[in-house]
Amino acid sequence: MSSRTRLIVMSISAPVIAFAIVGGFLGKVMAGQDAPYQHLKIFDDVVTMISSQYVEEVNIDKVMSGAMHGLADGLDPDSAYLTPQMVKALDAGEAQGDGDVGIELTRQYYLRVIATRDGSPGAKANLQTGDYIRGIDGKPTRDMSVFEGSRLLRGKPGTKVTVTVIRGNAADPHEIALVREKASAPLVTSRTLPNGMGYLRIVSFRNGVAQEVRSHAADLASKGAKALIVDVRRTAEGTYENGIDAARVFVKSGTLAIKAGREKTGTRETIAAKAGDGTIDLPVTLLATTGTAGAAELFVAALDGNKRAEIVGERTLGRAGIQKLVKLPEGRGLWLTYARYLRPDGEQIQGRGIQPDLEVDEPAQEFGEPLPEKDAILEAAIEHLQKRAQ
Repeated sequence: MSSRTRLIVMSISAPVIAFAIVGGFLGKVMAGQDAPYQHLKIFDDVVTMISSQYVEEVNIDKVMSGAMHGLADGLDPDSAYLTPQMVKALDAGEAQGDGDVGIELTRQYYLRVIATRDGSPGAKANLQTGDYIRGIDGKPTRDMSVFEGSRLLRGKPGTKVTVTVIRGNAADPHEIALVREKASAPLVTSRTLPNGMGYLRIVSFRNGVAQEVRSHAADLASKGAKALIVDVRRTAEGTYENGIDAARVFVKSGTLAIKAGREKTGTRETIAAKAGDGTIDLPVTLLATTGTAGAAELFVAALDGNKRAEIVGERTLGRAGIQKLVKLPEGRGLWLTYARYLRPDGEQIQGRGIQPDLEVDEPAQEFGEPLPEKDAILEAAIEHLQKRAQ
């Protein structure tokens, strides 16, 4: 998750110059170099060499487009170069359709599954955290951004999208047809467990989740729960703001998160608990995995940072960047990470994730295998709570 590419001769195109300026300054900050443009000459030399000596005549527009994609890809998985068509669609508020397949994506060589929403087409097809999406409707994802891939997966409910999935063996891809649906599953579910425990599952951090968390937790308490197990495994959907709002249900005072711009020169905003927060004071144990990302990570970080919960499971993904559209000449654009959320103590979440107190791996599963009969992480959490209560 880093960056490096620069400028070219004025005759190539204005967008390339804009990207080179961004890349130059990023190179100065990230590599600590006194001459931020020292690689621009090399970039110019490479373009000149390709144009004059490559074995075939070069389509310079295609080469430049690849360079711009590469510049954005080198920043982080969520930043992206946008074509004029993509920028126009964003500006026009072009509807993508309210159907989706419930898959949250990141990027690692190809697009990769972070998590699938409970009950979604992706979950029903048993797509798992870590699966590579090598193609979407036959279009290779090798040079596709998360931004573009996420848009391609959306559409009108009832329409079909086919994904090419690799799990484990790259020589054995699986073609999986998914039918887009409008999300209708509840945001939160809950049930009572033996020995005075309550189980609360957060499916998504879409709007309204904080109220549902509060309602379900209060209901479990009224049924005699003395402790809560809150499950955010494979939860990656929703806004950061909703993740923070859900944390307010359990955190009465203290810092919930820090929103930070560029180090040294950017602004920092501390987001703290306020009057009326922390209405649920039962002890909390969080279940998390590598598929816990984004809003769910802010939720976990807020409770962990205020000593309101223990964490059982795996290290979370480490996704806490905030993006905005930066417009460039010729109608092009950059979907750029301009700020990040930090843990309450100011430590990074992005690229690091959150380490559990009790580490328990989620078992791997091959295509076609039945789901495990036992929930290893949940059972470990219950056993841990029972020992602590003795």
